[in-house]
Amino acid sequence: MNCIIVDDEELARAIIHQFASINTHISEANEFDSGIAAIKYLNTNPKVDLIFLDIHMPGFNGFDFIQTINSEAKIILTTSDKNFAIQAFEYDAIVDYLVKPITLERFQRAIQKALDKKPIENISETTDEMPISSSSDDLFVNVDRKLIKIDIPTIQVIEAKGDYILIKTEQKNYTVHSTLKKIEDRIQRDYFLKIHRSYIINLKEIVDIKDNSVLISKNIIPISRSKRPELMQRLNLL
Repeated sequence: MNCIIVDDEELARAIIHQFASINTHISEANEFDSGIAAIKYLNTNPKVDLIFLDIHMPGFNGFDFIQTINSEAKIILTTSDKNFAIQAFEYDAIVDYLVKPITLERFQRAIQKALDKKPIENISETTDEMPISSSSDDLFVNVDRKLIKIDIPTIQVIEAKGDYILIKTEQKNYTVHSTLKKIEDRIQRDYFLKIHRSYIINLKEIVDIKDNSVLISKNIIPISRSKRPELMQRLNLL
């Protein structure tokens, strides 16, 4: 799909562009900081399949944009305001409504919705959520409205902290709004193991094991009884 990103915020455009660059269904993503600039582009480049559109833009908001363009492109709204959801879905072209800060997982689901809106002959045989490329060792996370790239093999421990997770790496720690389940699905590698309801560890980083805990760097991590046999088995395979 060819897409355009229409948002007056440079950081917001950069995040969506980065997400688009690692999605195998998107072949091109052009950025525009105003609705007027995007309309001029659409007038000369009609073959746009998908538009990421911010609602709040100075002088020419997202709904003005939708009413002005003559395009068959699907639209995914991106906004910090939840209050326009009902109004948004009055427009047939809108397939999803993303509230900032946008996570990669939520972005992927929105892309799938756009694909599902295509004629049946154009839909992929699978309708599963699109994962991050398994060939990549990069994990992208939102931290304080910034898109941070983490090298997956450098992750030592991931700890659940309520509605957040703490990702500890060799160099730095990152607090991310997510769950262990979500992050576990995104870092599927044979050297990671959830050894406790609150912890995922990198087996290659274990310094020693004592009683019902493991030492990783200077972190003492508890091992649940139910996970200890699997831990022992996995370590024998390393």
